Amino acid sequence: MTTQLKIDFVSDVSCPWCVIGLKSLDQALERVRGDIQAELHFQPFELNPKMAPEGQEITEHITEKYGITPAQAQANRENIRARGAQVGFKFSMADEPGGGRSRIYNTFDAHRLLHWAELEGADKQKALKELLFKRYFTDGQSPASHEVLAQAAAEAGLDETRAREVLASGEYAREVREREQFYLTQGIHSVPAVIINDRHLISGGQPVEVFEQALRQIAAAG
Repeated sequence: MTTQLKIDFVSDVSCPWCVIGLKSLDQALERVRGDIQAELHFQPFELNPKMAPEGQEITEHITEKYGITPAQAQANRENIRARGAQVGFKFSMADEPGGGRSRIYNTFDAHRLLHWAELEGADKQKALKELLFKRYFTDGQSPASHEVLAQAAAEAGLDETRAREVLASGEYAREVREREQFYLTQGIHSVPAVIINDRHLISGGQPVEVFEQALRQIAAAG
């Protein structure tokens, strides 16, 4: 008998640990396939809700926000790159051929588009989420760019014309704000936050084994 679980994955498209967390969760779900089936929903969280559209240089932003040195910021990026490689995701650095993320951007429009994508189907929302991670962290493209967002939507199998309409109109802004506020009031102040069946919280970009163990324990407990 297969146990059904509802998973809300609260995250931001500019959060590297969210990529690692999602990849680990995916691999854990593959390990429990046949025993557990998950209904996955991506929920909005903005790491930098007041960020200007043009963004900010990444090292400058990180050192200002977290009070660390440029050397520490670089060491953190190397750690993230190594963890990404372990789960099959390529984090590019700005100084590599082809670029890589060199700036932090505002992600509100990306969350509006992801909200719309969920209405079109959970599989399309997941495909768009994964593409936005790749566009930013691997390809160094801006998740604030409507052109980048619309092209990613088309690649995810969504209607590109409708995606451009959503982006230009400001649709789903209220719904995204409400969801963001809901999770803040629930005590979610860092991401990724993985909430299973509305009551079990797993925080951070955990290893595959941690997710697998949690999924099995929650499913067994009913």
